[in-house]
Formats: sequence, structure tokens, C-alpha cells
Amino acid sequence: MRTLPALICCALLLVACEQLGIEDPAKVAAAAAAAKEAEGKAVGSACRQTGRALEDCYALNPKSLKSAVFAGWRDMDGYMRENKIENSIPETTPRPGAEAKPAEANSANPAKAAAEPVAKPAAKADKH
Repeated sequence: MRTLPALICCALLLVACEQLGIEDPAKVAAAAAAAKEAEGKAVGSACRQTGRALEDCYALNPKSLKSAVFAGWRDMDGYMRENKIENSIPETTPRPGAEAKPAEANSANPAKAAAEPVAKPAAKADKH
């Protein structure tokens, strides 16, 4: 008879694990999967908005779920067609040190590459 109340107390303590800060592994895994799905949809939507092909989007984001990327791309495609929104081309400025080498930039015409001078960045003004 004494074991029944002890078992009930243990059961109640185990039910309250979440209140003690112990997270359920199934809920953590579900939240991680949902976050990865949402990130993939965001990547696909961004690719479609900027006019990237779906294959390019897959290649640029190999860690994203392909099904989620496609779902986001498809959703954004429908939205853009429905609202007659044009592709938005991102305006980026080149990063220092990320300049293309002259041989790579003009690899289609090597004679022209040799004839063109390499543009050097302007020197920064000295601060006073």
C-alpha cells in the first residue's frame, strides 16, 4: 500500500519535467526541423525575388533543404505574378580584396586582356 503513493509522487514529478527546465528531446528536434524548413523557404523566396534560377539557388545554398527552397521559390513566384512585381536586382558594392584578376575577367579575349591596363583603386586621402 505504501508503494502506490510513492509511485504516484514519482509520476507527478516526471510529468513536471518541463517546469524544471528539462526540455523534451522530441520538441527540440521538431523546433530545429521547423527552423530549417523556414530558413529554406526564406532562401527560396529571396532567390526568386532577385531573379535567380532555382538550380542556381540550390548550388549557392547546399545546406538548405531543396524541398523548402523550392516551396519558398514557388510561393514567391506566385506572389510576384499575382501582384505584377518585377525582379529586384541587388545593389551591392564590391568588397576590398574581392576584385577579379585581369586574366580571369577577360579570359574570353586574351589579346584584349593584355592590351587593357589594370585599373588601380584610388588612394584614400590622408586624414588631418
